[in-house]
Amino acid sequence: MAAVSSGEASGARVKLIYEFRSAASLAWDSIRSHKLRSFLTLLGVIIGVASVILVGSAIDGMGTYAEESTAKAFGSESFLIAQVASVGNMTRKQFFEKLKYNRQIKLEDDRFLQAANGATTLYSPYRQSQSDTRRDNLTSEETSVLGVSADMVDIRDIGVVEGRFFTDTEERNAAFVAVIGDDLKTTLFPDGGSPLGRTFKIQNLDFMVVGVQERLGSSFGRSQDNSTYIPISAFNRLFGPGASISIFGRPRKTSGMNMQQALDVTRIALRDKYHQRPGETDRFDFLTPDAIRGFIDSLLALVAAVVVPVTMISLVVGGIVIMNIMLVSVTERTREIGIRKSLGAKRADIMWQILIESVIMASAGGAIGVGIGAALTTVLTAVFGVTLRVTPFYVFLSVFVSGAVGVASGWYPASKASKLDPIVALRSE
Repeated sequence: MAAVSSGEASGARVKLIYEFRSAASLAWDSIRSHKLRSFLTLLGVIIGVASVILVGSAIDGMGTYAEESTAKAFGSESFLIAQVASVGNMTRKQFFEKLKYNRQIKLEDDRFLQAANGATTLYSPYRQSQSDTRRDNLTSEETSVLGVSADMVDIRDIGVVEGRFFTDTEERNAAFVAVIGDDLKTTLFPDGGSPLGRTFKIQNLDFMVVGVQERLGSSFGRSQDNSTYIPISAFNRLFGPGASISIFGRPRKTSGMNMQQALDVTRIALRDKYHQRPGETDRFDFLTPDAIRGFIDSLLALVAAVVVPVTMISLVVGGIVIMNIMLVSVTERTREIGIRKSLGAKRADIMWQILIESVIMASAGGAIGVGIGAALTTVLTAVFGVTLRVTPFYVFLSVFVSGAVGVASGWYPASKASKLDPIVALRSE
């Protein structure tokens, strides 16, 4: 009995495979006999899938670009202490509540942290201002002037490709020295020679170039290379002491601590300095690369949730086109269907033929769309230098949806064809 059952199951499998191959062969012959119509039918699916691939590549590329930009501008293992630190997810009310409750961060707080945790953690005060910089008759507008300590070069992994970063001695003496960005070098020293040892003006005061920072590119549409680092002491002489500063921190490589541990000991030290009781909210704010990346990821997820479904509307349109063409195909083959049914073809056989034809068309359109989307992604990346990356998720999503569109679009025409009366079908012209 078991052998009979096994034989019946094997025979059923062979029959199913044969029926599938026959239906696929008939469907493929039908597509080949109407090449132009089939291509125009696929066009909607092709455009829809290519659009999803491009949008997905852009969203994923934006995430990669934002992560790289954050690492360059913020540092991979550094954290920021400030009166208010935000990455854009704070309401106006929350901002002013923090501004009112939190303490202003001063240079004395930086010196306190240096004394308390300097053996394990690197700290640097940080201030920023915009100012036109000049050399002779050349001007670089709205240069970012960054006042920091000599340790900032290690805290934010600042790459110096020419010269050096300024020293602790130069910082203590408020020396007018600067490390400039690549855009500033190109604008103020266009002769192509080394800018080291040459001067330019900030606020009409001469600063000597001691180093050139590696090129960073732009971040969210703003150049990171039109900038200059100067000692915080020189910055305060130019722009005044200011109301509040920020402090960057990072664990020393020799301490064996990670970023979170360094942040924790920093928070403990500041809470102790401000005489805060256990359970009280910190009277300062802090920011980490993980917080920035988390905000960016949530923003990109929101964009994907809105944009991707809108892009897939073209796939729905393509599905409607496929359904219409399949209905036309059923009408054209009414007599053929009548002959097949009169010769013993079952409803399932007719449905298989029509449904497989619809799925083949939609899947072929999906495959072509994936290829076109990937090719366009490669071309745009090479030509415009944008960050685009094709990801398996969006490829799978596009192919899956295009296949589902094929099934949904072919089901009604297949059902209608399978229900045709063979006698009525044979009489049709």
